[in-house]
Amino acid sequence: MKHVIAAAATMVFACSASAQSSVLLYGVVDLGINYTNNAQTARLGATPTGHSQVFMGDGTITGLSGSRWGLRGSEALGNGLTAVFVLENGFFANNGALAQGGAGFGRQVYVGLQGAFGNITLGRQYDPMLDYLQPLTVTGQWAGSMGAHADDVDNLSNTNRVNNAIKFRSVAYSGFSWEGLYSFGGVAGQPTQNQIWSLGAGYSGSWLTVGLGYLNARNPNVSFYGNTPNKGSSAANNIGSFGLATAGESIPAYAGFASAETLSIAGAAFRITVGDAQVGAVATRTQFDSLGSQSGPNPLRYSGDVAFNSFEINGSYRITPALQVGAGVNYTRRGSVNGDDGARYQQAELGTVYSLSTRTDLYAMCVYQHASGRDSLGQAAVATINGFSPSARDKQIAMRVAVRHKF
Repeated sequence: MKHVIAAAATMVFACSASAQSSVLLYGVVDLGINYTNNAQTARLGATPTGHSQVFMGDGTITGLSGSRWGLRGSEALGNGLTAVFVLENGFFANNGALAQGGAGFGRQVYVGLQGAFGNITLGRQYDPMLDYLQPLTVTGQWAGSMGAHADDVDNLSNTNRVNNAIKFRSVAYSGFSWEGLYSFGGVAGQPTQNQIWSLGAGYSGSWLTVGLGYLNARNPNVSFYGNTPNKGSSAANNIGSFGLATAGESIPAYAGFASAETLSIAGAAFRITVGDAQVGAVATRTQFDSLGSQSGPNPLRYSGDVAFNSFEINGSYRITPALQVGAGVNYTRRGSVNGDDGARYQQAELGTVYSLSTRTDLYAMCVYQHASGRDSLGQAAVATINGFSPSARDKQIAMRVAVRHKF
């Protein structure tokens, strides 16, 4: 029997070698305990009510890494050309439910070709701006999704992916590389309706990393915010609710701008590394243009354009090879719309990650936010830390302690 098993294993290896192909199963499980004060539970008239909240949460919502499993494969085609694919499912480890609105492979799924020219891939993918800027933010380093800027207004925490996309990534030339993406709108007779396009570029050297990016989405309520199975029609608010008398608000920082014709996000970031220390900065501008021109709800009858400007400074230090600590501050300001005084979100983050092994780590994070002005729903702005229930007041603190395992 041993000889039969050995022969079968040899045949499988020989077939794999002759085809020069491979398939890798990989994944992450990230689960922890979250705490926040003033979690909004009801809005009675004009007065919200809130209480402290403790809950178990997956990394998808508030942590370092959304739980996932995936398959990544390649096949050598000859003449330096390789076929590649990725199927990546997201799930909530606390209850086993599908993440990304219930999509089977909601994190990403694509197929393409790789060669000396770079990579060309087709499918549901990350946009180039995210690829180049997220690794330079607190979100992409040690603070996780809860460290995102005001409800992740600039998408640097990867809240939204891009469907129906063709993407090109160049090879690196002396540390420089670039990417381009185009998502087909698919509307007959209106080729630009629901389209998304994005560009990114960057440099990675021994001590300096730089990232630049831009994303433009037409009818973003459908094309960008409404591209998962749990979203509604074009007439629904796919960003978030406008407020209910018996429930907390959802994404109050910008949910009121679902009627925009175009969403544009531009950003730049850098990081300097000196020994075990790193320091960096991120700046983004998120703009909703031509409010009231699309079918998304617009009960406040907004018109014109409105923009968010966000600035972040971050740093980290590796105390030992296994222990890293980090800190950051962020200021996000929304300009006036329909004559209001805009909104301001000031935020500070602290985090630490301790590696038990190359695949398992423990981490802890704390985020504090203070809001002022008027939010997009026409109400007094409340603190709204990404992934947590918005606060009932203008201040909020959130904490997370978790374990993450990679395989």
